[in-house]
Amino acid sequence: MAAFLRGRRARVTPADVGMPPGPRRRTPGLRREEVAQLSGVGVTWYTWLEQGRPINASAQVLDAVARTLRLDQPEREHLYHLAEVPYASRHEAAAQAVSPDVQTIIDALDPYPAAVYNARYDILATNPAYRDLFLIPPIEAIGVENVLWTLFVVPVKHCPLVFRDAELPLMVATLRGEYGRHVGEPAWEHFIRELSAASPEFAALWASGDVVPPGPRVKTFWHKAVGELRMTSVSLSINGMPDCRIVAYTPDDEETTERMRQLRDLEHDDMPV
Repeated sequence: MAAFLRGRRARVTPADVGMPPGPRRRTPGLRREEVAQLSGVGVTWYTWLEQGRPINASAQVLDAVARTLRLDQPEREHLYHLAEVPYASRHEAAAQAVSPDVQTIIDALDPYPAAVYNARYDILATNPAYRDLFLIPPIEAIGVENVLWTLFVVPVKHCPLVFRDAELPLMVATLRGEYGRHVGEPAWEHFIRELSAASPEFAALWASGDVVPPGPRVKTFWHKAVGELRMTSVSLSINGMPDCRIVAYTPDDEETTERMRQLRDLEHDDMPV
């Protein structure tokens, strides 16, 4: 912490923040008292922060210090990490934006279903094949584009998973593995609390404490038009989008390949001419 803040303080000049340089200045950048003044905190508190002492640093104060020192997003995240304050939830909206390049990639995977999820299973982007297969009407009914909300809150008869009782515990255990890096973040705590209240089934699975790592799996889905589809799910990380991944589904056998082809033909037949 000390080395990081001193280094960032040294590169910001008084002129950068609209202050006169003053006489007999030995500090190459801002002085501690100047950072404290510009950030609206006490000099002693900022000194202790720079020294890495065990003080309580709020997100609001860290934001003020970050603005004064002109930290970019990676530097802000590093400051929060050093101060042991959750960062992702305060900047989550910007981080969740899917770039056109990523959207182009998942569109190019069609006719195989593909989507972008974050660590909570929020659906950030999809391709046409994914929407044909998974975005069933109840997802609009509940108004939440999240895989777990869809699977736990909508009626079981609408669930596309054939082996629901085996798959859902694995998904919740994967969620818990991701949750370990987000304990205390308001967005995560709100999500767990609200879904637990909406689904006693989820609450029971969450309370079990089971944890599994994410990985490729064969899942069986049911589509009313073509029947069972056995698909292998593969996750790919996305550079610049921490905690987000592309999830693509490929046929696990020839029968599923043929049924996927039939499904795409049906969708194309329904398109207006």
